[in-house]
Amino acid sequence: MDEKKKILVVEDQAINRGLLCQILADTYEVLEAENGQAALEILKRHGGGISLILLDIIMPVMDGYTFLSILKKDAAYSAIPVIVTTQSDGDSNELAALSHGATDFVAKPYKPQIILHRVASLISLSSLQKTAAMVSLFQTDRLTGLYSKEYFYEKAKEVLAQNPDKRYDLICSDIENFKLINDIFGIPTADKLLCGIADLYRKHVDAHGVCCRVNADRFACLVEHRQDYVNEMFVDVLEKVNAISEVKNIVMKWGVYPVNSDGASMEQMYDRALLAAQSIKGTYGTCFAVYDDALRSQMLRTQRLKDGMESALAEKQFEIYLQPKYRIQDGALIGAEALVRWNHPEWGFQSPAEFIPLFEKNGFITKLDQYVWDMACGVLEKWDRDGFLPLPVSVNVSRADIHQADIAQRLLDTVRRHGLSPDRLHLEITESAYTESTGQIVETVEHLRELGFIIEMDDFGSGYSSLNMLSRMPVDVLKLDMKFLQSEMERPAQEGVMQFIITLARFLKLIVIAEGVETEEELNRLREIDCDCVQGYYFAKPMPVEAFEAMMKETFTNIR
Repeated sequence: MDEKKKILVVEDQAINRGLLCQILADTYEVLEAENGQAALEILKRHGGGISLILLDIIMPVMDGYTFLSILKKDAAYSAIPVIVTTQSDGDSNELAALSHGATDFVAKPYKPQIILHRVASLISLSSLQKTAAMVSLFQTDRLTGLYSKEYFYEKAKEVLAQNPDKRYDLICSDIENFKLINDIFGIPTADKLLCGIADLYRKHVDAHGVCCRVNADRFACLVEHRQDYVNEMFVDVLEKVNAISEVKNIVMKWGVYPVNSDGASMEQMYDRALLAAQSIKGTYGTCFAVYDDALRSQMLRTQRLKDGMESALAEKQFEIYLQPKYRIQDGALIGAEALVRWNHPEWGFQSPAEFIPLFEKNGFITKLDQYVWDMACGVLEKWDRDGFLPLPVSVNVSRADIHQADIAQRLLDTVRRHGLSPDRLHLEITESAYTESTGQIVETVEHLRELGFIIEMDDFGSGYSSLNMLSRMPVDVLKLDMKFLQSEMERPAQEGVMQFIITLARFLKLIVIAEGVETEEELNRLREIDCDCVQGYYFAKPMPVEAFEAMMKETFTNIR
């Protein structure tokens, strides 16, 4: 009987680590480590006997990026394939992990068949690459026949070295929503599309260029430089892609990196071209972007934000601001929403619109959310000591939080630590979160309600939720997205839609809060349709806790 191959699972969450071990145990011998430092110790004991590593990124003691950097610098372990486990399918996660040496990705929550398939494929490919007789397989992508990423990098270096007087561009492409094509149309159709794209690359790259399939739906090529890239060139290629595929309305984005003499490695050149492509993701009608100094500055700024997030949390650079909520009927102050602000020591206050999406992609949002929950509960505890009225405060619960198996216990421990009842902490969960892993969301939120927490569906009207879904979801409060209100005010023909939502909420026994109210006209409209509560700049912007407390003292005369 053949000896089982060893797989190392590096994950700080015991529940997630146990789930991966359960998936893999029948086929492989599984070793466990709770952080990067512990994983290095296991590598020292088992040496080259480990066939593959499954690695989480956000961990205490030593995170996944640091572990990858150390691993890839050690010749004894650098060839071990590494699959990074991510909270989402965010491109920035993949880009960062690739630059540190990761081989592949799997998203949470885990799907056993996908994990087993990718593990088996990578172990098999790794074994082949170690066999001298299979060098040709290492040099080419098995599906498309183009160069593999590693061999492309080597050939591109040769082209640049042999032609020092010529200028070149590295171009990469990315298909938007390729995972949906796999899921909806099936792997054979997706593979046929990839092979068709590979053929187009062969035709468009002349004898002096080289091209490859980097991974999944991403391709790259090195071609002679040109000054006159125009959108129509890429539109023409996109039309040919749609013509060869059974899938229609495919959208692709291209990034162009003009190769210069700054000493960047091929990996860095590709990352920069990919960054250019990602900068126009979701932009209708724009097919390509060229990497320039502005993109470089943004990339460096983003990296500095990521590098500083852990120390910022430890040094309490993150602060909570409170935006008041009012009851429309009598104008009474009925609570507040806690919003996080980053008071950066060098750049000052940073917009949440910049760092929140970044943290949602790299998984740090779970730590930040827990910090905000604790800060908000600390404020409520202080109010109780100072004799303020027991107003509730709502906090955000991200999609990443919902996937944490112990979220209910963490929230319960937080309110108990501050001597609060759970109904003082309202939990805002965005509408879009309810459309993902619906069964898990419902089960988790129902448990939170049973514990006494008040659940608010945030940004209702911004996504694709159905009325049927709304009737099934465990929700106490409906928060209307500000664009919902603005749309009705701008287009009188739509009047009546919000009234219908209010009527439906009454039937479902939900409280309705309209956020983003900016004008008296909007307030009057909400009063006409019998909306319950409001918040927005018309009343007050988010403010520091001290300013909110001063406002409360003016509002309520019984505060000492």
